[in-house]
Amino acid sequence: MAISEKNIMNRLYLVAGALFVFSAAIVFKLVDIQMIKGEDYKQLALNKTEKMFTIEPNRGNLYSEDGSLLAASVPKYEIRFDAKTVSQENFEAYVPALSDSLGSLFGKPSSYYRQLFRKARANGNRYKLVARNVDYLDYVRIKQFPLFGLGPYKGGFIETHRVVREYPLGKMAARSIGYERVDENGYFTRVGLDGAFGEHYLRGKEGKRLKQKIAKGQWKPVGLDNIVEPQDGQDVVSTIDINIQDIAHHALLGQLEKYKADHGSVVVMETKTGEIKAISNLGRTSEGKYYEKLNYAVGESHEPGSTFKLMSLIAALEDKVVDTSTVVDTEKGRYRVYDRTVKDSKWGGYGKISVSEAFAVSSNTAFAKIIHENYKEQPEKFVSRLMNMGLHKKLELPIIGEGEPVLRYPGDKGWSGISLAWMSHGYEVSMTPLQTLAFYNAIANDGIFIKPRLIKAVREGSKVVKRFDKKIINPTICSDGTVKKVQQLLKDVVEKKYGTGHDLYSKNFSMAGKTGTCQKNYVAKDPEKLAYISSFVGYFPADNPKYSCIVVIHEPDKSVGYYGADVSGPVFKSMAQKIYTSSPVVDEVNGETKEIQHLDEAYQRYFAHAQKKHNTIPNLKGMSGMDAVSLLENLGIQVEIRGNGKVKNQSVNAGTEIQKVRKIVLELS
Repeated sequence: MAISEKNIMNRLYLVAGALFVFSAAIVFKLVDIQMIKGEDYKQLALNKTEKMFTIEPNRGNLYSEDGSLLAASVPKYEIRFDAKTVSQENFEAYVPALSDSLGSLFGKPSSYYRQLFRKARANGNRYKLVARNVDYLDYVRIKQFPLFGLGPYKGGFIETHRVVREYPLGKMAARSIGYERVDENGYFTRVGLDGAFGEHYLRGKEGKRLKQKIAKGQWKPVGLDNIVEPQDGQDVVSTIDINIQDIAHHALLGQLEKYKADHGSVVVMETKTGEIKAISNLGRTSEGKYYEKLNYAVGESHEPGSTFKLMSLIAALEDKVVDTSTVVDTEKGRYRVYDRTVKDSKWGGYGKISVSEAFAVSSNTAFAKIIHENYKEQPEKFVSRLMNMGLHKKLELPIIGEGEPVLRYPGDKGWSGISLAWMSHGYEVSMTPLQTLAFYNAIANDGIFIKPRLIKAVREGSKVVKRFDKKIINPTICSDGTVKKVQQLLKDVVEKKYGTGHDLYSKNFSMAGKTGTCQKNYVAKDPEKLAYISSFVGYFPADNPKYSCIVVIHEPDKSVGYYGADVSGPVFKSMAQKIYTSSPVVDEVNGETKEIQHLDEAYQRYFAHAQKKHNTIPNLKGMSGMDAVSLLENLGIQVEIRGNGKVKNQSVNAGTEIQKVRKIVLELS
C-alpha cells in the first residue's frame, strides 16, 4: 500500500514539474515576444498590411531643334472607389449626381454608374474600378465631381497614375528616337536618343507612396500625399530637324521599295557643327513592308567598298607616292596580286588614266595598283597613315551600340599579301555609315574632323541648364593641299561626264561625293548568294557646303539594279534638292547662337501655353504641329493632323469651351 502511494506521489511530482516547466516556457516566450522581439513582429504584421510603392516620375520630353516634340511623357490616371469609407448619408445624397457627371463625361448612361456604385457598396468593395486611361484634364474634373470632391476618406475617391511615353512622329525615326525600358529584374534596355540621354537627364527620380493591402491582393493608397515626391526628368533638345527627317525618311523608303532591298539608312549632318539633322533606318519585313528595325547607320559596321577610295587616296597623296596627275595603267581591267585578281566593273578597263580620272570612274585596278606597289615593302606605313586619320576608332557616340571599325595592321589575324590591294578599294576594312560620313564631312569642312552631335541642350521647364557645343576630334586630318585636291575630285565624280555620279548632276545646285558598290557574301562563292551594298556619300553645295549626307542600301534586287550611282545616288540627289531649296545657304555671323535664341523663344511660347490652365481652346495658329498635339492631348482632346509643319488652321475656333470639344482637326503647312 505504501509503495503504491509512493508511486502515485512520484507521478504527481513529475506531472507538477512538467507543468511548471511548460508554464515557465510559456512565460519566457511571452516575455520574448513582447519585450525582445515585439517590435519585429509588429513590423512584420504591418508589412503584411502596408507597403511602400515606387512612383515613377514624369520622364522628360525629347524635342527636335525647333522645339517640336519627338517623345513626350503623358500621365494616364486610373480612378477607383472605396465603397466602405463613405457614410450611408453621403452615399445616398451624392451617388445620383456623381453618376450623372460620369455618364456625361464618358458617354455612358447614368444608370450604368449607379449600378456600379451600389454593387460596390453591397459587396464592401474598397477598390472598385471606375475609369482607366484618364487624361489629366478629365482627372481634374472627376476629382471635383459630387462625392469624389469630399476626398479619399469621406468621398471614397482613389487615384493612381502611370506615365505613358508617346511619339508624335509615329514610326518615322522610331529607332533613332528610341526608348528606355526596364524589366522585372531591374535591367534596362536603352535604344536611340531616348535611351542614350535617359539615365542622366530624361529619367528623373522616383517617389514613394504608402499603400494599404485590402481584399484580393489589391493595394490602396494611404492618404493624399506621397512620402517622397517624384522629381520629373529634364527635357532634352536634339539636333533633329523634323522637316529634313521627313524628307530623308520618304526618300529612303521610296528607293527601298523600288529596288526591293533588304534594308538601308540615311544620315544628314550639318557640315560646320556636326549636328545630325536626320537619321533614318528602314528594314524589310517578311511581308515586304519597311519599318525602323535597327539603327543601321550607327550600329552596322560593314565593308564600305569604293567610298573608301577617298581614304586610300588621301594617304597616297600625303605620302607623296602619287599626285592627281600621275598616270596609272588599269591593266585592261584586271590586276593580279599573287593568286587573286582585282577587277574593274568595266570590261577591258580604262587604259592608262590619271589618278584623278581613276577616282572619278572608280577604277578598282588603279587603286589596287597604286597602294600595293607603293606600300608593299612598308605596309605598316599605309595603315599608320589611315590610323593617324582616326579610321580605326569609334566616334564614341552617346547612342548605345556603335559598330566597331575594322582596320587591320600588318601581322594581325587576317592580314595577308593581298590585304593592301583589297583595302585600297574598301574590302578587308569595315566602317559604319556614320563613321564614313564623319570622314567625308571633315573633307567638306576643310580637313576639320568634327564629332557627330545629336543633342543641343538640356532644360528644366523653360530654363536651359546645359548646352552642348561642337567637339573637334582632329583639327587637321591631312594637309590643306590634299584637302583642296580631293574636294575637286569629289566634284568631278558628279560634274565630269565620265564620273560615276554624273547622272546625278544638276545645273540648278551643286553636289560632291563618291559612289560605292560593294559585293556582299562573296566568300560563299555562290552566284545566287552574292549580294551588293550600294552607297553614295558626299555633301552639298559643292562649294561652301552646308550639309553632308550618306545613303547606304543593302541587297537591292540585282534584276532591278545594284550600282551605287543608280540605287543610292538618286536618294542623295532628291534629298539634296529638297533640302537645298527649302534651306538656302546664307552667310551668318554666330549662327548657332541665333538658332539657340530662336529655339528659346519657340520653347518659351510652348511652355507658357502648356503651363496655363485652359478653360477654352487656345489659338494654335503658327505653333509647331507636334507642340499643338501635345498641348491638346494634355487637355484631353483628340487630335487629327493633316500635313506637316506649323498649324495653319484649326477646326475648332479659339475661345470655344473645352468641355464642348472632343476632337480637333489641325491643318499644317
